[in-house]
Amino acid sequence: MTIFYFTATGNSLAVAKQIGGELISIPQVIDSTDLNFKDDAIGIVFPIFWWNPPFMVRHFIDKFTFEADYLFTIGTYGSISGGAMSNLRKLANEKGYSFNYTNQLLMLDNYLPVYEMETQAKKLAKKDVVGNTAKIVSDIYNRKQMEVKANFATKAMTKVVGRRFNPAKNAQKYIVNDKCNNCGICAKVCPSKNITVSSEVIFSNQCEGCLACLHLCPQNALHIKNQRSNKRWRNPDTTLAELIEANNRTGVGD
Repeated sequence: MTIFYFTATGNSLAVAKQIGGELISIPQVIDSTDLNFKDDAIGIVFPIFWWNPPFMVRHFIDKFTFEADYLFTIGTYGSISGGAMSNLRKLANEKGYSFNYTNQLLMLDNYLPVYEMETQAKKLAKKDVVGNTAKIVSDIYNRKQMEVKANFATKAMTKVVGRRFNPAKNAQKYIVNDKCNNCGICAKVCPSKNITVSSEVIFSNQCEGCLACLHLCPQNALHIKNQRSNKRWRNPDTTLAELIEANNRTGVGD
Protein backbone atom coordinates (compact mmCIF):
# COMPACT_ATOMS: atom_id res chain seq x y z
CA MET A 1 0.00 0.00 0.00
CA THR A 2 1.19 3.49 -0.88
CA ILE A 3 -0.08 6.64 0.79
CA PHE A 4 0.55 10.10 -0.62
CA TYR A 5 0.09 12.85 1.92
CA PHE A 6 0.12 16.61 2.22
CA THR A 7 0.75 17.95 5.71
CA ALA A 8 1.44 21.28 7.38
CA THR A 9 1.34 20.93 11.16
CA GLY A 10 1.31 17.14 11.17
CA ASN A 11 -2.36 16.16 11.41
CA SER A 12 -2.54 14.45 8.03
CA LEU A 13 0.90 12.90 8.44
CA ALA A 14 -0.20 11.44 11.79
CA VAL A 15 -3.21 9.84 10.09
CA ALA A 16 -1.07 8.50 7.24
CA LYS A 17 1.33 6.96 9.75
CA GLN A 18 -1.57 5.26 11.50
CA ILE A 19 -2.76 3.72 8.24
CA GLY A 20 0.75 2.54 7.36
CA GLY A 21 2.33 1.40 4.13
CA GLU A 22 4.84 3.38 2.11
CA LEU A 23 4.36 7.08 2.87
CA ILE A 24 5.23 9.61 0.17
CA SER A 25 5.00 13.37 0.63
CA ILE A 26 3.14 15.08 -2.22
CA PRO A 27 5.44 18.16 -2.15
CA GLN A 28 8.43 15.84 -2.65
CA VAL A 29 7.01 14.30 -5.85
CA ILE A 30 4.97 17.17 -7.29
CA ASP A 31 7.77 18.14 -9.69
CA SER A 32 8.47 14.55 -10.75
CA THR A 33 8.39 13.50 -14.39
CA ASP A 34 7.42 9.93 -13.44
CA LEU A 35 3.68 10.48 -13.57
CA ASN A 36 2.31 6.98 -12.92
CA PHE A 37 1.98 5.21 -9.58
CA LYS A 38 0.93 1.60 -9.15
CA ASP A 39 0.18 -0.52 -6.08
CA ASP A 40 -2.53 -2.83 -4.77
CA ALA A 41 -3.91 0.05 -2.70
CA ILE A 42 -3.20 3.77 -3.00
CA GLY A 43 -4.38 6.46 -0.62
CA ILE A 44 -4.27 10.25 -0.50
CA VAL A 45 -4.43 12.03 2.87
CA PHE A 46 -4.68 15.79 3.10
CA PRO A 47 -5.99 18.69 5.22
CA ILE A 48 -9.08 20.58 4.11
CA PHE A 49 -8.51 24.31 3.64
CA TRP A 50 -11.55 26.57 3.36
CA TRP A 51 -13.81 23.64 2.47
CA ASN A 52 -11.51 22.49 -0.35
CA PRO A 53 -8.43 20.32 -0.89
CA PRO A 54 -5.17 22.30 -0.98
CA PHE A 55 -4.19 23.63 -4.40
CA MET A 56 -1.19 21.28 -4.52
CA VAL A 57 -3.36 18.23 -3.85
CA ARG A 58 -5.68 19.21 -6.67
CA HIS A 59 -2.69 19.67 -8.94
CA PHE A 60 -1.36 16.29 -7.86
CA ILE A 61 -4.64 14.56 -8.76
CA ASP A 62 -4.73 16.34 -12.10
CA LYS A 63 -1.09 15.64 -13.01
CA PHE A 64 -0.52 12.03 -11.94
CA THR A 65 -2.22 8.75 -12.76
CA PHE A 66 -2.86 5.87 -10.38
CA GLU A 67 -3.27 2.14 -10.89
CA ALA A 68 -4.71 0.38 -7.87
CA ASP A 69 -7.35 -2.20 -7.00
CA TYR A 70 -8.35 0.02 -4.09
CA LEU A 71 -8.09 3.80 -4.17
CA PHE A 72 -8.99 5.86 -1.11
CA THR A 73 -8.72 9.39 0.23
CA ILE A 74 -9.02 10.94 3.69
CA GLY A 75 -9.53 14.64 4.39
CA THR A 76 -8.67 16.02 7.83
CA TYR A 77 -10.52 19.11 9.03
CA GLY A 78 -11.12 21.16 12.16
CA SER A 79 -14.65 22.51 11.96
CA ILE A 80 -16.46 22.39 8.60
CA SER A 81 -15.41 20.17 5.69
CA GLY A 82 -17.81 21.58 3.11
CA GLY A 83 -17.73 19.89 -0.26
CA ALA A 84 -14.02 19.10 -0.24
CA MET A 85 -14.36 15.35 -0.71
CA SER A 86 -16.96 15.75 -3.45
CA ASN A 87 -14.69 18.19 -5.27
CA LEU A 88 -11.74 15.81 -5.11
CA ARG A 89 -13.88 12.91 -6.27
CA LYS A 90 -15.14 14.98 -9.20
CA LEU A 91 -11.58 15.88 -10.20
CA ALA A 92 -10.58 12.21 -10.07
CA ASN A 93 -13.58 11.24 -12.19
CA GLU A 94 -12.55 13.78 -14.79
CA LYS A 95 -9.19 12.03 -14.94
CA GLY A 96 -10.89 8.68 -15.55
CA TYR A 97 -10.70 6.96 -12.16
CA SER A 98 -12.75 6.88 -8.98
CA PHE A 99 -12.18 6.42 -5.27
CA ASN A 100 -13.42 3.24 -3.63
CA TYR A 101 -13.42 4.91 -0.24
CA THR A 102 -13.63 8.55 0.83
CA ASN A 103 -13.87 9.74 4.40
CA GLN A 104 -13.03 12.74 6.56
CA LEU A 105 -11.64 13.06 10.05
CA LEU A 106 -12.46 15.82 12.53
CA MET A 107 -9.28 17.03 14.25
CA LEU A 108 -7.93 20.26 15.72
CA ASP A 109 -8.53 23.45 13.74
CA ASN A 110 -5.37 25.56 13.76
CA TYR A 111 -6.37 28.42 11.47
CA LEU A 112 -5.07 31.24 13.64
CA PRO A 113 -7.18 34.15 12.31
CA VAL A 114 -10.32 32.31 13.44
CA TYR A 115 -9.46 29.92 16.27
CA GLU A 116 -7.69 30.07 19.63
CA MET A 117 -5.32 27.15 20.01
CA GLU A 118 -5.96 26.87 23.74
CA THR A 119 -9.70 26.42 23.17
CA GLN A 120 -9.19 24.03 20.27
CA ALA A 121 -6.84 21.84 22.31
CA LYS A 122 -9.46 21.51 25.05
CA LYS A 123 -12.01 20.28 22.50
CA LEU A 124 -9.80 17.48 21.18
CA ALA A 125 -10.93 14.84 23.66
CA LYS A 126 -14.57 15.22 22.60
CA LYS A 127 -13.61 14.76 18.95
CA ASP A 128 -12.31 11.22 19.68
CA VAL A 129 -9.59 11.48 17.07
CA VAL A 130 -7.97 8.22 18.19
CA GLY A 131 -11.19 6.20 17.97
CA ASN A 132 -12.29 7.69 14.66
CA THR A 133 -8.84 7.18 13.14
CA ALA A 134 -8.89 3.53 14.22
CA LYS A 135 -12.28 3.12 12.52
CA ILE A 136 -10.92 4.57 9.27
CA VAL A 137 -7.85 2.32 9.43
CA SER A 138 -10.11 -0.71 9.93
CA ASP A 139 -12.29 0.34 6.99
CA ILE A 140 -9.27 0.62 4.71
CA TYR A 141 -7.75 -2.71 5.66
CA ASN A 142 -11.13 -4.37 5.19
CA ARG A 143 -11.42 -2.63 1.80
CA LYS A 144 -14.72 -1.00 2.69
CA GLN A 145 -16.56 0.90 -0.03
CA MET A 146 -17.77 4.34 1.07
CA GLU A 147 -18.42 7.79 -0.35
CA VAL A 148 -18.76 11.14 1.44
CA LYS A 149 -21.40 13.16 -0.36
CA ALA A 150 -22.34 16.84 -0.29
CA ASN A 151 -25.79 18.22 -1.04
CA PHE A 152 -26.47 20.99 -3.52
CA ALA A 153 -26.40 23.77 -0.90
CA THR A 154 -23.06 22.59 0.49
CA LYS A 155 -21.54 22.43 -2.98
CA ALA A 156 -22.77 25.93 -3.74
CA MET A 157 -21.39 27.33 -0.49
CA THR A 158 -18.09 25.54 -1.09
CA LYS A 159 -17.67 27.45 -4.35
CA VAL A 160 -18.34 30.73 -2.57
CA VAL A 161 -15.91 29.97 0.25
CA GLY A 162 -13.26 28.76 -2.18
CA ARG A 163 -13.39 32.00 -4.15
CA ARG A 164 -12.71 33.99 -0.98
CA PHE A 165 -9.61 31.97 -0.12
CA ASN A 166 -6.56 33.80 -1.45
CA PRO A 167 -3.50 32.37 0.32
CA ALA A 168 -1.04 34.33 -1.83
CA LYS A 169 -2.62 37.52 -0.53
CA ASN A 170 -2.65 36.19 3.04
CA ALA A 171 1.09 35.51 2.89
CA GLN A 172 1.73 39.22 2.51
CA LYS A 173 0.02 39.72 5.89
CA TYR A 174 2.56 37.60 7.75
CA ILE A 175 4.56 39.50 10.35
CA VAL A 176 8.15 38.66 11.32
CA ASN A 177 9.07 40.05 14.73
CA ASP A 178 12.46 40.61 16.33
CA LYS A 179 12.55 37.07 17.77
CA CYS A 180 13.52 35.80 14.31
CA ASN A 181 17.10 34.46 14.19
CA ASN A 182 17.06 33.55 10.46
CA CYS A 183 17.21 29.81 11.25
CA GLY A 184 15.37 29.02 8.01
CA ILE A 185 12.92 26.51 9.51
CA CYS A 186 9.99 28.44 8.02
CA ALA A 187 11.40 27.92 4.51
CA LYS A 188 12.06 24.22 5.14
CA VAL A 189 8.51 23.47 6.33
CA CYS A 190 6.87 25.43 3.51
CA PRO A 191 5.51 22.89 0.97
CA SER A 192 5.26 25.43 -1.86
CA LYS A 193 8.75 26.95 -1.74
CA ASN A 194 7.15 30.28 -0.91
CA ILE A 195 9.73 31.45 1.63
CA THR A 196 13.37 32.46 1.30
CA VAL A 197 15.58 33.40 4.22
CA SER A 198 18.79 35.39 4.04
CA SER A 199 19.17 38.55 6.07
CA GLU A 200 15.37 38.64 6.27
CA VAL A 201 12.35 36.41 5.68
CA ILE A 202 10.76 36.98 2.28
CA PHE A 203 7.34 35.63 1.26
CA SER A 204 6.52 35.08 -2.40
CA ASN A 205 3.12 34.67 -4.11
CA GLN A 206 2.65 30.90 -4.19
CA CYS A 207 1.50 30.34 -0.61
CA GLU A 208 -0.82 27.38 0.12
CA GLY A 209 -2.22 29.05 3.24
CA CYS A 210 -1.28 26.05 5.38
CA LEU A 211 0.33 28.17 8.15
CA ALA A 212 3.10 25.61 8.72
CA CYS A 213 5.63 28.44 8.84
CA LEU A 214 3.77 30.18 11.68
CA HIS A 215 3.04 27.09 13.73
CA LEU A 216 6.46 25.47 13.41
CA CYS A 217 8.75 28.47 13.91
CA PRO A 218 10.93 27.51 16.91
CA GLN A 219 11.11 31.15 18.04
CA ASN A 220 7.39 31.91 17.58
CA ALA A 221 8.61 34.83 15.48
CA LEU A 222 6.00 34.58 12.72
CA HIS A 223 2.50 35.96 13.15
CA ILE A 224 -0.48 36.97 11.05
CA LYS A 225 -2.72 39.98 11.37
CA ASN A 226 -5.81 39.44 13.52
CA GLN A 227 -4.58 36.09 14.83
CA ARG A 228 -6.64 34.79 17.74
CA SER A 229 -3.79 33.13 19.58
CA ASN A 230 -0.05 33.31 20.19
CA LYS A 231 -0.03 29.57 20.92
CA ARG A 232 1.09 27.23 18.17
CA TRP A 233 0.28 23.64 17.19
CA ARG A 234 2.20 20.62 15.96
CA ASN A 235 0.51 17.24 16.06
CA PRO A 236 2.16 15.39 18.98
CA ASP A 237 2.44 12.21 16.90
CA THR A 238 4.82 13.95 14.50
CA THR A 239 8.21 15.62 14.89
CA LEU A 240 9.58 18.81 13.42
CA ALA A 241 12.20 16.71 11.62
CA GLU A 242 9.46 14.66 9.94
CA LEU A 243 7.66 17.80 8.77
CA ILE A 244 10.88 19.25 7.39
CA GLU A 245 11.54 16.00 5.55
CA ALA A 246 8.01 16.08 4.14
CA ASN A 247 7.96 19.69 2.98
CA ASN A 248 11.52 20.90 2.45
CA ARG A 249 11.94 21.76 -1.25
CA THR A 250 14.69 24.32 -0.78
CA GLY A 251 17.53 21.89 -1.49
CA VAL A 252 19.07 22.87 1.83
CA GLY A 253 19.66 20.27 4.55
CA ASP A 254 18.23 20.56 8.03
